[in-house]
Amino acid sequence: MRAGIVGGFTWLDRILDIVYIIQYPPPLRVTAPQRPERVRTMARFRVQPLHEHVAHWIREMIRKGDLNKGDRIIEKDLCASFGISRTPLREALRCLTSEGLIRIVPHRGAYVAEPSMDEIREMFEVMKLLEGNCAAMAAEKISESDLVKLEKLHEKLEKHYKANQHEKYLDVNQKFHTMLQEMAGNKVLNDVVNGLRQKIVLYRYRQLYQADRFEASIREHRAIMDALRRRDPAASESLMREHLMNQCEALKNLYEGKAERKAATKP
Repeated sequence: MRAGIVGGFTWLDRILDIVYIIQYPPPLRVTAPQRPERVRTMARFRVQPLHEHVAHWIREMIRKGDLNKGDRIIEKDLCASFGISRTPLREALRCLTSEGLIRIVPHRGAYVAEPSMDEIREMFEVMKLLEGNCAAMAAEKISESDLVKLEKLHEKLEKHYKANQHEKYLDVNQKFHTMLQEMAGNKVLNDVVNGLRQKIVLYRYRQLYQADRFEASIREHRAIMDALRRRDPAASESLMREHLMNQCEALKNLYEGKAERKAATKP
């Protein structure tokens, strides 16, 4: 039996290996037969396990308001909607639990959770340090070709801002921050930032809809780009930190507004 059928592979790998053996049974005493080009090509696309895709879909449902705080996760309905079994769904829910987005209650099921403002502030404070460091390192190392890539993303931000396209702006903004951290050239730092980014990204989306925040965001991005063009690590770091904490302040205003409205509706 080929090594690809045993541990370390996803269920899709197992299915492909079984199909391969059925279609191309190896002769006796011949090991590790070559896969046909089509199968080898498919293998290159096995980048994310299925449960990571499912986790992403659920994050999007929470971000868009299809799932709200306190909603119970109906596994049967989500499995039918996504066309999956319960195994990848439950693995995704465990991941989202570690991110603070899902709360699992024994014998009752999974529910949409939401961190307190204090917890969100703590996440932003850590992200501020990490992304600030990424910006400083990128400013020191950035090449002309890297700068061109960032300029193209910034042009898209400007375009979506002028068209008042929040969703498209936010998608490009995510790409901008991810590209900048990769340009820092520190894999360990990149991995840590990516992990925390999954926890913080939903709140970055929400804050942009606060009054005047859209305009403030593009101004902050313009200042960051100017610092990067000058290859100024100190300014890049300072401006990135300020950018993150301004997002946090906008979220604080959002939460306080919700609390006031809730208190006003009480008899």
